[in-house]
Amino acid sequence: MTTQPSPPVADEPSRPPGPGHRAAAALVFGSSAAVLVVEIVALRLLAPYLGLTLETSTMVIGIALTAIALGSWLGGRVADQVDPHRLIGPALGASGVVVALTPLLLRTTAEWAPPMLPLVAAGTLLVPGALLSAVTPFVTKLRLTSLAETGTVVGRLSGVGTFGAIVGTVLTGFVLVSRLPVSSILLGLGALLVIGSVLVGWRARRWSRASAVALATVVAGSLATAFAPGGCDAETRYHCAQVVADPERPAGRTLVLDGLRHSYVDVEDPTYLKFGYVRALASVVDTAFPTGAPLAAHHIGGGGLTFPRYLATTRPGTRSLVSEIDGGVVRIDREQLGPGTSTAIDVRVEDGRLGLERLDADSRDLVVGDAFGGVGVPWHLTTTEALRDVRRVLEDEGLYVANLIDHGKLAFARAEVATLTEVFAYVALIGAPADLGLDPDAAPEGGNLVVVASDRPVDAPAIQQALDARETGWRITTGDALAAWTGAARPLTDDYAPVDQLLQPNRSRTTGR
Repeated sequence: MTTQPSPPVADEPSRPPGPGHRAAAALVFGSSAAVLVVEIVALRLLAPYLGLTLETSTMVIGIALTAIALGSWLGGRVADQVDPHRLIGPALGASGVVVALTPLLLRTTAEWAPPMLPLVAAGTLLVPGALLSAVTPFVTKLRLTSLAETGTVVGRLSGVGTFGAIVGTVLTGFVLVSRLPVSSILLGLGALLVIGSVLVGWRARRWSRASAVALATVVAGSLATAFAPGGCDAETRYHCAQVVADPERPAGRTLVLDGLRHSYVDVEDPTYLKFGYVRALASVVDTAFPTGAPLAAHHIGGGGLTFPRYLATTRPGTRSLVSEIDGGVVRIDREQLGPGTSTAIDVRVEDGRLGLERLDADSRDLVVGDAFGGVGVPWHLTTTEALRDVRRVLEDEGLYVANLIDHGKLAFARAEVATLTEVFAYVALIGAPADLGLDPDAAPEGGNLVVVASDRPVDAPAIQQALDARETGWRITTGDALAAWTGAARPLTDDYAPVDQLLQPNRSRTTGR
């Protein structure tokens, strides 16, 4: 019996090697970290145009989570149908290009087509987020060589991805944002992702012209971003900051934070008060205390230090302690807004409420509230508990005066007045007649309002006279009229302070305070 020779076996095409353990971990770690870097930096890019509000944060977080879910689900399905070797490089490269172009896309859209900004923002988050999230199932598919190791491989890579997300979050929040402009962070991350794509393609022997195109796009995006609208003089830890000269007043400077005018300072004349609400603050304080008498004052929020400078000039010997959370703003004050940060003004980089807690009881004649995040007062400074701390640090004859912003039905302002009446014996509200219900022919529009609170009576006629002398056009209301204006508004507490929701129905982006 003879044996027929076996037919020759054709050589199988060589298959690129799968990523090793370390390479797989690096891919999953890096892609997961990149998703969180993009998410956090996107909040800062959008703040000048949409505000740094609860709604903006919720939108960005929601889109990022949608991208992660979509990328993980579709990535897993595609990995079962297509060789993952062919997918990892393009996913990294395409996401890198979109990330690098994000500053240019968002700032240009905000300048030329503002209504489209939420849609463009969603795209710049969703596309790279989904592509980067798909990398984990791609790599997992390549690492699964035995059913006996399924749990180990999936669990290990899942843990590595979660750890990467943690590192991306911490690195961005504590290191990158404090040292680099947000545009540089995204351009650098985009370049790293494209380089990663090139390395993956080289290792898998799948180098293509697309890699060169991606690199060229990132370079072009870097150059174009430098000329994109909406840049900042300085990107601080919390704001996109600019100092704008007043063409009508040579010594006038406006501090603009996230597109909103926060402070106006005359670097040669600190007694010049341009904004109406600052003139209202001065009217109250100058009426409540003897002319020229020095005060012990605490300011919650610093901005351009307009009011502390005013007190230092008009009341020699006044000691002002300022709690300003943004060290970058403090630096701008010192470098660009004149020598007002003298020994009479002690500026501390700290949260306003934490600063209050550190003060001794009965240690201040005056507390001024002028802290804002976006277009609203940070909620934790509005509650009964926070205001009780204000009352604690005030002397018996002390005064609390604060700037608020609200619009439409003024639901937040009414709630804050109701909260103040829970803590202080006497409360007054100053604002435009229409907003106070004193003009029956005009509907409330909103804007700045000033609240006054004390355990001593408020001299409303004297304050009104000072307001008229400064040509504010504002009116003061107290007593039963204020109670009727407040209505059934619910006081705010640490357990219930929906400030963003109270503001949201009628919030509008304004260009000034």
